[in-house]
Formats: sequence, structure tokens, C-alpha cells
Amino acid sequence: MTKTPPYYAVIFTSKHSNVTDGYNEMTQQMETLAKQQKGFLGITSARDHIGITVSYWERLDDITNWKQQSDHFIAQKKGKSTWYDWYDVKICKVERAYNFNAPETTV
Repeated sequence: MTKTPPYYAVIFTSKHSNVTDGYNEMTQQMETLAKQQKGFLGITSARDHIGITVSYWERLDDITNWKQQSDHFIAQKKGKSTWYDWYDVKICKVERAYNFNAPETTV
């Protein structure tokens, strides 16, 4: 992601339940849909014992609109009723951002 701060991050941390039927398909649908939303900047995700997904947004209003988007709302309900034992959401303002990329080595 190359947006210059400030912008916002939604940090979604979760633990799956024992029932994950349909979860991967819904995740793909939600990522595709999120990319179409006003103010969406990017997403990163990792899952092992717990999952962490961070989505990036231009404004707080964009996050509110995404939370209330009808298909996303249905996915949230399914997550609560079926796919998650728990989840935690944090919304943060990104004030500064930097990264590191190791140089490629040739063997």
C-alpha cells in the first residue's frame, strides 16, 4: 500500500469455531466487495491459530459505510452465528508508516 498517512486501519482478530463450511468462499466475496467500496486502500491477512486481517481506509466514514454494507452485514451475522468463537475489532488512525524489503540475492 502506498497511501501517505494519515489514513485508517481496521484490525480484525478472530478465532474460528469448529464450523468453517463456506467461510473461504465468503472471505473471497467480501474481499472482492471491499475493493469496490469508496475509500478502500488495501488489505493484509494472516491465519494460524488466530486470524488477523487489517483493512485500510481513507476516512472513518468509509469504514462506517463498509460495516453497514448489506452483503457485508450478512457475512457479519454468519460469522457470529457460525464461523467464529470470538473476534475483536480495533479501528486506528495511521499517523506514520514505513517498510523494509530485503534486497534480492542471486545464488
